[in-house]
Amino acid sequence: MDLGIADKKALVCGASAGLGYACAEALVKDGVHVVIVARTEGPLREAAARLSAHGAGQVSWVAADVTSDEGRARIFAAHPDFDILVTNAGGPPMGDFRTWDRDTWHRAIDANMLAPIELIKATVDGMMARGFGRIVNLTSSAVKSPIDGLGLSIGARSGLTGFVAGLARSTVARGVTINNLLPGTFDTARLDSNFTAQARREGTTVDAVRAARLAKHPAHRFGAASELGHTCAYLCSVHAGYINGQNIMLDGGSFPGVF
Repeated sequence: MDLGIADKKALVCGASAGLGYACAEALVKDGVHVVIVARTEGPLREAAARLSAHGAGQVSWVAADVTSDEGRARIFAAHPDFDILVTNAGGPPMGDFRTWDRDTWHRAIDANMLAPIELIKATVDGMMARGFGRIVNLTSSAVKSPIDGLGLSIGARSGLTGFVAGLARSTVARGVTINNLLPGTFDTARLDSNFTAQARREGTTVDAVRAARLAKHPAHRFGAASELGHTCAYLCSVHAGYINGQNIMLDGGSFPGVF
């Protein structure tokens, strides 16, 4: 399917690896010119080289912390206008809310709520003026299916979800859609590190932890990053202009509810 977005310009955050990289990869393959952003230059530069090998869309990179004013200013000084924005940030650590102080909460809210909102603020008016825009926020299935211990992530991401629900209704008439992708368990390096930490806590092996999780999963497998990447690219396409203000779960059916 031709997504109709060749030569559009996209900003993809957290794109040096994992789900952010998969979104950038899918967009580049469809001819989108992508600017990838992450904090660490080395992995980001390597990711840009791999993406450039696809030879469709152009690839640029900016090493920046999008939670800071300085980091965002550096991005938009180099690349002022975007047609597509994909926000993405690693979730804060699990824990007991009794141990979280005000600074801990602020860090989670900065990364998973306020930074995406600031990026939207910097791009959405230009998108509306040009009559086309796609904003996709990668959040978490835990927003809809809460997990004990993920209060920092759920709290911050739920705030972003509520904000998007209101804003999306005011932009769609001018060609700009805003949606959230809610990934479940995907086979990424982050998942491996989580399994390693769990195995250490429980005094077992990583293989045992992985097998136990797979046994409970309806699909008996974890998601491939490319599956989320292609879903993101479709939401950014000209064909998805009537999908707006939605929270789309990609979890292989793990969520047991109807709605």
